[in-house]
Amino acid sequence: MARIHARRKGRSSSTRPIGRGSPRWVRYKKSEIEELVMKYAKEGKSSSEIGMILRDQYGIPLVKRASGRKISQIMREKDMYPKYPEDLFNLFVKAVNLMDHLEKRKKDYTSKRGLELLESKIRRLGKYYTKSGKLPESWKYEPEKIKLLIQQK
Repeated sequence: MARIHARRKGRSSSTRPIGRGSPRWVRYKKSEIEELVMKYAKEGKSSSEIGMILRDQYGIPLVKRASGRKISQIMREKDMYPKYPEDLFNLFVKAVNLMDHLEKRKKDYTSKRGLELLESKIRRLGKYYTKSGKLPESWKYEPEKIKLLIQQK
């Protein structure tokens, strides 16, 4: 698959383990895995951070294979999932950092172009999430509101 704003193709990623069900070496049961997910969600970790912690510290390669549900699904069921999806929120943070950079350096045209491309990604993702019902229909990207949202966290 090609990149959004470049004329090159992406790199292939690593392959996931073959098979279904939990691997033999995982000693944790479904309920224990869900408790771990909720513990780290209460600490304010994102779903990708929780996945890395479970992989590195507990030896659980894929939560979906071990528990039957994704980390985000477990968090949604317990009402611990954040208001904005994680990928969109990460783009918000990146955009706010670029806006701060451009306030100090007004002649940085390369970064200005990067901010335009980043904002188009945010709008495209926002359109997808409004269609899929994860964001309200009236949602619109407004840089000043996003800046306030990031400063609150």
